Amino acid sequence: MTSPMKQDSPVEPKDWIDMNLARDMGRTCVCFNMRKTTRFITQFYDRSLRPTGLRVTQMTLMTAIRVLGPTSFKRLSEAVGMDQTTLSRNVSLLEKKGLVETEAGEDHRWRKISLTQSGHEALKQAYPLWKAAQAEIVSKIGPENWTSVLERMSLMMRK
Repeated sequence: MTSPMKQDSPVEPKDWIDMNLARDMGRTCVCFNMRKTTRFITQFYDRSLRPTGLRVTQMTLMTAIRVLGPTSFKRLSEAVGMDQTTLSRNVSLLEKKGLVETEAGEDHRWRKISLTQSGHEALKQAYPLWKAAQAEIVSKIGPENWTSVLERMSLMMRK
């Protein structure tokens, strides 16, 4: 009788991908490894920003709005590389918190997004926490390495 914890090696069908190929894909796949790293970094920043009640995705959107000034969803979507549905959901959450406001633009299909006074205050409060998190991550990557990675990512996104 076989123990429930111990399984005999199953016979894999011939049309399955070879296990060594699958392992190699996991180790070397740019997309998988970048997304895994991005999740780790996002969680790190979120923990750092926790005292402010902001998540890093919210802070980056608010920062983009600060830089762009009152802006359209389309322009903000292009600036942050986020599809308009996801952007709309995120802006709605910020609006409920009173950190951004939207108003109709000249055209009824166009809405303008801007930071509220509370949004400006929240960004000001979050900035030192973000700066400390940023310094720690850049230190772990290595400042020279980070500069190189940033330049290469920028080049890749232009193509």
